[in-house]
Amino acid sequence: MTPSLPGLPPLFWTGTEGIVSYDEDAATLQLTARAGVDWTNDATGGPAQHAATALAFSAPDGDFVLSARVRVLGARSTFDAGALAVWAGPDRWAKLCNEYSPQSAAMVVSVVTNAFSDDANGPLLDADAVYLRVARRGPAFAFHSSRDGVAWDFVRLFRLDVAAAAVSIGFLAQAPLGDGATAAFDEIAYARTSLADLRDLS
Repeated sequence: MTPSLPGLPPLFWTGTEGIVSYDEDAATLQLTARAGVDWTNDATGGPAQHAATALAFSAPDGDFVLSARVRVLGARSTFDAGALAVWAGPDRWAKLCNEYSPQSAAMVVSVVTNAFSDDANGPLLDADAVYLRVARRGPAFAFHSSRDGVAWDFVRLFRLDVAAAAVSIGFLAQAPLGDGATAAFDEIAYARTSLADLRDLS
């Protein structure tokens, strides 16, 4: 099943069909990752993993902003995450995650992959939910996170080595080591607009 979400272009799966539900009354999207699924192109040379599947839409020509409040429901295993995803194929992708660390802490984690994955930990979270945002301006993408969806913190700025038309944007759940994980996305906002300043967001 591929749901339709208000305010978003038509959605599709980047891989095999995933497990999804959408609560219209609560305006909440839920994605459930099966056990052992992830996206990673291991920088140390380990096997790549792309068994997770994102629910995504084709990025428009020009600038845009997509944001959502992201939670992972219930008990969590290491690396369980809900994420905003940028996908252009198995060797060109990025994700911004509410992820559970090996130290049993939720944190913002970002991964940018041009052949191999550049994996970076961001701030620890003091709540079960975090607002995540991906924005494109020109040839570049920016990731941001926020506690309240109003004041945003800069996470990283990057490019993917692909044509702009090849990119899909959307939502991802992963559970690399656990028995599965359900990520909830609400307060979803999408606009074909440009951020004036990618770094000064106070």
